[in-house]
Amino acid sequence: MGALFADLVGQAQAVALLEAALTKDRVAPAYLFAGPEGVGRCMAALRFLEGVLQAGQSDLRQRRRLEARNHPDLLWVEPSYSHQGRLIARSEADEAGVSKRTPPQVRLEQIREVSRFLARQPLESARGLVVIEDPEAMAESAANALLKTLEEPGHGLLILLSAAPDRLLATIRSRCQQITFQRLSSGQMEEVFGRLEDDERAQAAAAMAQPELVALAAGSPGALLSHADQWQLVPEGLRDRLVALPDKPADALALARDLSEALSGEQQLWLISWWQQQLWYRQGDVEALHRLERLRSHLLSYVQPRLAWEVTLLDLLE
Repeated sequence: MGALFADLVGQAQAVALLEAALTKDRVAPAYLFAGPEGVGRCMAALRFLEGVLQAGQSDLRQRRRLEARNHPDLLWVEPSYSHQGRLIARSEADEAGVSKRTPPQVRLEQIREVSRFLARQPLESARGLVVIEDPEAMAESAANALLKTLEEPGHGLLILLSAAPDRLLATIRSRCQQITFQRLSSGQMEEVFGRLEDDERAQAAAAMAQPELVALAAGSPGALLSHADQWQLVPEGLRDRLVALPDKPADALALARDLSEALSGEQQLWLISWWQQQLWYRQGDVEALHRLERLRSHLLSYVQPRLAWEVTLLDLLE
């Protein structure tokens, strides 16, 4: 049993609960894996499902199938974008050329697919296995449909991976056994990075040297690597201009133009979070942080991005 969760760092309490469920053969019909992004919730779900399929034992063949999402009795649901009349999963959005101006959602059609999947007879397993990422990103209709599925899961096993469980309906939370995942200490993060390939380890070390990225990651190794990727996507010239801050209206307007043209909507939203951390370290200016939060709200409300950046940069200039 120990080998099943051997590569999950810093989550002793969660591992103990999951191992107990497998050892005693008391697997609940639904689980809520609650905790920050990038601390091991997804890995824990995969290892737990491996244990369910193999009576609590580790099996590399099943592990590979689950990680590749190609087990016939597994349905993995990601938040999706509505693009040209189709639903595009978050992981496929870049390849499909989807605009990321608004965040992806778990949609009613996807929850209906979950119900159909659980209603059919499993092919290899004793039960249908469903994992839903970010269920808090659901419209009301999808949440109500998920509640009905949780009320009558049949022989299915559902795992919800949520970084914001408080945003879920209380009735959904009450029908799931909650497994809490913790943020990692700096030592535990270094242990995780020590297991990576050389290139990823070097990337993590460079990210650890930047206090803004470490603060954004907040004890999440996965988040730190994601933030490092986002940082590399920002043109170096724009980074320097943000750090220096414009001191003339013309420079502020030019920066607003370049930011809105060079970065996607998703990148602009990420940059706001980075800039808030950077300004806090440099100036400790609470009002500047509030102004950037208003900018985030405007970008999410379909305000023309260049105009939103112009107003914010001119405000900061004053």
